[in-house]
Amino acid sequence: MSHPAGRVLAMLELLQSHHRLTGTELATHLRVDERTVRRYAATLADLGIPVAAERGRYGGYRLRPGYKLPPLMLTDDEAVAVLLGLVAADRLGLGTEESATATALAKIRRVLPAALADRLAAVREHLGFTLRDPDPTARPATGTLLALGTAVRQRRRVTLDHRSWSGGASRRELDPYGLVFHAGRWYVTGHDHLRDEVRIFRLDRIGTVTTEAATFTVPDGFDPVAQVTRSLAGVPYAHAVEVLLETDLPAARRRIPPGVASLTETDGGVLLRTRVDRLDGMAQLLAGLGWPFTVRRPAALRDAVRAHAGRLVSWADRTPG
Repeated sequence: MSHPAGRVLAMLELLQSHHRLTGTELATHLRVDERTVRRYAATLADLGIPVAAERGRYGGYRLRPGYKLPPLMLTDDEAVAVLLGLVAADRLGLGTEESATATALAKIRRVLPAALADRLAAVREHLGFTLRDPDPTARPATGTLLALGTAVRQRRRVTLDHRSWSGGASRRELDPYGLVFHAGRWYVTGHDHLRDEVRIFRLDRIGTVTTEAATFTVPDGFDPVAQVTRSLAGVPYAHAVEVLLETDLPAARRRIPPGVASLTETDGGVLLRTRVDRLDGMAQLLAGLGWPFTVRRPAALRDAVRAHAGRLVSWADRTPG
């Protein structure tokens, strides 16, 4: 490592691997004098890498948080661990925005040594998962995840905009007790002040999150994972629904997320299959799509559609005043 640039990068790697190192320790590792170490630290600072120099008998050098992530110096083992972690997060739906995972994977792959990149590609191409494919629409926004995580840690109430499975919008005040990743989706659970009970909400259905000044206390012994799994297991899906939509599959997929219903192209259009607890909500969803449809089952859904149509007619007949 005779080139100065190589020693500067080596110093960055040392600082990333240790909380703090003295000038003497860095000089020993880099095989230079302490004056040169000070010059290398100034070079890193000039590059925008936040190196803090602590003077005095017990002083030294450390990296402090900055406005952006500095270049990471990874060993082969560390690069493989990070890359496989990103692959697993993407495959399991654990990541947030899909583009962020893809670009992070691409950046690491581009700088891997050729031999290592080839061996790792072989693993990725033949890596199997036993879990189902993740729902691409269930990825939460990074800002939503971080805002709720901070509120959980600080025990701060939040106000959030929520969209139900049928598209209904509401504003909720929530005391967030915990975040849970379950079956390919992110959930937050806590006390919902609108319903005055502990509820769970999918993060991909949450819009704006505003942290409030009010604080809260989590009930003793509360288990967020148990709450989410128990709530999901107890959802009483009373009706199996099949409806033939007179449209094409691409159009149906644009309007109906995979988490709401399964869609299959068939003679005459697209077959929608789902399970719901309330048929009036299903009637509202079908009416909002704007396509002709035929209810295959249950027969009671036809009555729910008629009732919803009657409500629409009565509202249309209203006059001002």
